[in-house]
Amino acid sequence: MLEIARIREEKENIIEGLKKRNTDFSEKINGIYNTDAAWREVKKELDEIAAESNKIAKEIGQLFKEGKQQEANAAKEKTNLLKEKEKAAREKEASLAEDLQKRLYEIPNVPSSKVPNGKTPEDNEVARTGGNVPALPETAMPHWDLAKKYNLIDFEMGVKVTGAGFPFYYGKGARLQRSLINFFLDQARDNGYTEVLPPFVVNQDSGYGTGQLPDKEGQMYHCEVDDFYLIPTAEVPLTNMYRDVLLNENDLPIKVTGYTPCFRREAGSYGKDVRGLNRLHQFDKVEVVHIEHPSKSYETLETMVAYVEGLLQKLELPYRVLKLCGGDMGFTSALTYDLEVYSAAQKKWLEVSSVSNFETFQANRLKLRFRDKDGKNKLAHTLNGSALALPRIMAALLENNQDETGIRIPKVLVPYTGFERI
Repeated sequence: MLEIARIREEKENIIEGLKKRNTDFSEKINGIYNTDAAWREVKKELDEIAAESNKIAKEIGQLFKEGKQQEANAAKEKTNLLKEKEKAAREKEASLAEDLQKRLYEIPNVPSSKVPNGKTPEDNEVARTGGNVPALPETAMPHWDLAKKYNLIDFEMGVKVTGAGFPFYYGKGARLQRSLINFFLDQARDNGYTEVLPPFVVNQDSGYGTGQLPDKEGQMYHCEVDDFYLIPTAEVPLTNMYRDVLLNENDLPIKVTGYTPCFRREAGSYGKDVRGLNRLHQFDKVEVVHIEHPSKSYETLETMVAYVEGLLQKLELPYRVLKLCGGDMGFTSALTYDLEVYSAAQKKWLEVSSVSNFETFQANRLKLRFRDKDGKNKLAHTLNGSALALPRIMAALLENNQDETGIRIPKVLVPYTGFERI
């Protein structure tokens, strides 16, 4: 959520900056500005009422001491009128504050100056590429056929037991999945992240804290009886650990990682582009989250992207790094890099990681602050990234490493799987 103080001071710059999202937010920003001005006027009125009430209270005491009963009672009548005026002003203040909060929730983060202009994914900027695309045999299969041939994943059983997008993993397929989770967690710990195993459901406050609510409620599974949400990503519980927390500057940076299943309704997703593991309603992911000093967050973002690149290099997968354009960025992000792997059998790029800097957008919602060396409380910057999401990694590993007799396991995973081939 944008800081109201920033809107007061930089209104025109914010309107201009949001144009990178290819939407004119001037009416909404001006509405926020005017609502805030009205709220501040009411606050001023309340301060004046309080000052007048205090003044009259002192006068009443003095009048009673002097035996001026009639004048004291007249002054008390003024106090009663002021109380009525105060009640009306407080109701107006509460209404304006609620309206202001709702309006602020509707505004996305302002894109960084580093964000490329553009409207669609085709306008994203390719920052760099790595790895080699394998030459597959003519008999090469997509991962859903490989999964069936080698009894690794059963999509039909998932439909029977739950529904589309909830596959079963079998035998070496299950072991490969678990091996990837353990490999990613071990790599994160070796790189200074503290491992956390969080809850897989969160309350409404947590959804608002990281920005999934009210923007993406239609994409989350909602447990209505308890008013809980199944997490769409570990970002939500991991970042919300620091909601309403005041850190010291020397606590920064904070680096945490966690494995969780993720649940996404993905409403409207269908067709060949979401076949097999390409898009699921339940999938596994290892997430990395940073709480960072504002002066270092963009340096940290680049470090996080390089870290995810390193994972893809170790898995021997061809990949590319994209800097997302304004039209393809998430609601809460100030700058996002996507990392994609190339699926040689499907002949397409598959997104496997998104790494973002949210600057103070989430921290303002979370009330996540740190005390600087001068004793002032400031909003921290939050960042997070997939490291990594498993379904499309699994798809690419199966497809890119197939030959006439089976599927090769990358060397880095063999100590985890206990086998070299499928």
